[in-house]
This record gives sequence, structure tokens and C-alpha cells, in this order.
Amino acid sequence: MAASEQVEVELKFDVDAGHTAPDLRVLPGVVGADEPQTFGLDATYFDTENLDLAGNRITMRRRTGGKDAGWHLKRPTGTAGARRELRLGFDDAPDDGVVPTELITPVIALTRTRALIPVAAISTTRTVTTLLGTDGRPVAEFAEDLVTAQSMLPGGHFQEWAEWEFELIGTAAHPSLLKAADKLLRNSGGRAPSSASKLARAIGSTPTVVEPHLGKRPTALELVITDIAIHRNSLISYDPLVRIDAEDAVHQMRVACRRLRSLFSGFPRVLDAARVGHLSNELKLLARILGDARDSEVQLAIDEALLRSENASPDLIARLTEAESSVHDRAIRAAHVAMNSDRYFALLDAIDELIASPPPGPDADLDAGTAVDRAITKSRKSIRKSQDALASFAEGSPEWEEQLHTIRKKAKRLRYSTDAATPLGKKRYKKVARVAKNIQSALGDVNDTHINRARLAELVAGGTLSGPDMFVLGRIDARQEADGERALAAYRQAAKDL
Repeated sequence: MAASEQVEVELKFDVDAGHTAPDLRVLPGVVGADEPQTFGLDATYFDTENLDLAGNRITMRRRTGGKDAGWHLKRPTGTAGARRELRLGFDDAPDDGVVPTELITPVIALTRTRALIPVAAISTTRTVTTLLGTDGRPVAEFAEDLVTAQSMLPGGHFQEWAEWEFELIGTAAHPSLLKAADKLLRNSGGRAPSSASKLARAIGSTPTVVEPHLGKRPTALELVITDIAIHRNSLISYDPLVRIDAEDAVHQMRVACRRLRSLFSGFPRVLDAARVGHLSNELKLLARILGDARDSEVQLAIDEALLRSENASPDLIARLTEAESSVHDRAIRAAHVAMNSDRYFALLDAIDELIASPPPGPDADLDAGTAVDRAITKSRKSIRKSQDALASFAEGSPEWEEQLHTIRKKAKRLRYSTDAATPLGKKRYKKVARVAKNIQSALGDVNDTHINRARLAELVAGGTLSGPDMFVLGRIDARQEADGERALAAYRQAAKDL
């Protein structure tokens, strides 16, 4: 099935039925308009019984009539007045009333195992005027809608109203067109919409998801739960991007898992440890599954960067990149399987339940700033202890390399502990966060060069490469050795500031 997605930028207004619209040809960049066309649109909207989509300002519908009959999924973009609209025509999907997979996949992290059911039926008589720019191309559409809506929820009722919609088309619109249209339509009788969408007005109030924030004197429990909500939202937002293997999506979703786990380990007495231990283990497993795909992404990027300035043969390029590409494809498929499992959806449900009803631990009522200070102090002491142990191992030995890896993990935990204080708006944690990031980054580079040099050595040991390719590998290995030495020096410099 061929689905298409576009960004929709529009204005909406409530208006009295039959109210005459102004002449929109006075707007900047508009020189003409097509004859108005009237359509009859009939739409059925789908959501879960809990209204998981509507609560996240998402609409899913099946609509007949007009120029874009088919299935539509509209999601927020983060920009006021703009939404992403995914469209799937009836030519590309069975018209059997069952929601197509293409629309379910982008929101399955919200709907999970819950069934999608009809929640509203909305009929619209729409009169559309297309506005034309200086070159005759459409720049905007103005719609005058007469709407009848029936909520299909228990106790739902019937409504009628009128509204105006003004939507930009393409990229040829004058930069000030939207602002000018907003002013003109408001001055001509348009009022601020009483609801964000036709669906919201049809079904009434919904349990809208609110972005987490703190009060003036938060407790440790309030801070931890706020951070959990922030990282839960991040995990949910990257879920659909991982499903299409978008750039950096696996990395960001994995980071969200690790940040969630760090809240449990960094603030162990704020929540009831016995009741959140299972959550931490499940997040660890998910992060490991995502990690397989992320590691192959990193290795591919390193290989491509190393080969970019070398005269490598097709055979050498294939040996370095094709095998890793296959590893990445397998890892992504494994991640998708995990993300479609009941176990994954149960994890998301458990996180939501934790946010809604957190089990307090012994330090739940502690001042949030005090809790962060304690977590940072404990984490810094742990890193220093590991650094002291590092000095007892011979440089380059397996024990020394393992200890570097331990320090890196502890630096990451310190960084996440300082990041947990972000909602407090305090500046005093920034220096510690910067040092922790520098240590983590430098030791990450050390680890990457170590892994890559081991792979290069395996290729050389195979004894099947040509002389020129062996020479290229030698050059690459020398560059990796130098990169590793620079990264180790950067770590040692950063460690002085801890």
C-alpha cells in the first residue's frame, strides 16, 4: 500500500452559520481565486476506548467525498497550527472499514493492544475556494464548513456548527500570507475555535496528555516522576521512527531507555525498589535489543568515514561494510519483533501506571535539590574509586580495558544524574554534566577504535586480501591507533576536572 505524508499548516475559526466570508484576494501574494466548489464529506473517526489518540491530539479517520477520500492520520508537529497528515487512498487499502496497518504502525506505541473502534461520525458540507499566486499556482485553500457530528461514545450526543479553515498549499505562498489571513478572518467574524479539531468538539473532553512540569519546591518523588514522564514521552516519540529505521532513531530510543533506568539506579530510595525493579530489568532488555542495531549503525558510520579518503577496492569495501549492513538489518528486524510484542506493550503500560500512581520510597519526600546533590556526590565518588583501580592495571591489558569501560558507564550514569536535575532549572550542575559527557565521549571513542582495530586484524589474519588492500588496511589501522591515543589523552584531561 502506498501511503503519503505531508505537513498541514492551517487556521481554524468558529463562525455563525451562513456568515459571509471576506474577499481573500486582498491577501499578500494572492492575485486570483478559482470558482468555489462544494463537496459532501462523511468521516468516521477511530480511537481506543481510552481515547489514547485524541488525548495526544491525534486523529484517525476514514472519509469519503472530496478530493482526498481515504484514510487519514493527523499528528502534531510541535509547531503551532501545523500537523503531519498521513494519507492512504481507497485504491491502496481495502475499503472494508478496518483500519489499515499503515495508519496503526505510527501510533501503536500509544494504542498498544487496545482495539480501535469508531468514536464519532462527522458529516461536512464543505465549500472550497482555491487561492492563486502570481504565477497561477495554488497557494492556499479556504473552506467554509457546515458540520453535523454524532459522538459514538457512551452518552454521546449530536451537534451542528459552522467553521472556517484556511490552509497553505505547497511552497509558493507569500511568507506573511498566514498571518494576514488570520487577521482578516478574525476581523470578518471568525472566532477562536472552541476545540482543537472537529473530533474534539464531537466527543467533548478527553484525557489530554499534559507535558510534565514542577512546582516551586518539588520533592524528590515529584522530580523523579517528572523525569520519568519526560523520557517516557521521548521513548514514545521515537518508536514510530525506529519502525522505519530513521536516522538516529534507534540511538535516541535507546538513550530514553537508559535515562529511565538511570532514574531507578541514581535515586534508589525515592521509589519503592521492590515495585520498580522489574521495570528496570525490562528497560535493560529493550536497551540491549536496540543496542545491537545501534552498534552496527556506529560501525557502519566509522567504516564509511575511514574508507572515504582511501583508494579501497570494491572487495575491501564489501568486506568492511556489507557484512555490517547485514548485521544491522537483522538487528533492526529483531528490534521490530520486540516492539510488536505484548511484553513491550506491557512495559509501556507499566511506565504509564508508575507515572499515574508512583510507589514512594523512603526518600520520596526529600527536597529534590538535596536528592540530586546526593546522587551526584555518590556517582563522582564511584568514578574516582574506579579511576584509582585503573592505575593498578598495566596499560593495554584486558583488565585495564575493562576498567575503562566501567569508568565510561559510571560517567554516563553521572551525566544522567545531572540531567535529571534539568527540570529544576539550576545552573550549578552544568559543569559536572559537561565533565561527565567529556569522559563518556572520550572513552566511547577509545572503545570504538579498539573494536575496529580488532576487526581489521581479523581481516588481515584471513590472508585473502590483495597487497594493495593490505596496504589500505595498514593505513586505516594507523589512523585508528592515532585516534585512540588522542581519545585516551582527552579522557585523561577531562578526568582532571572531575
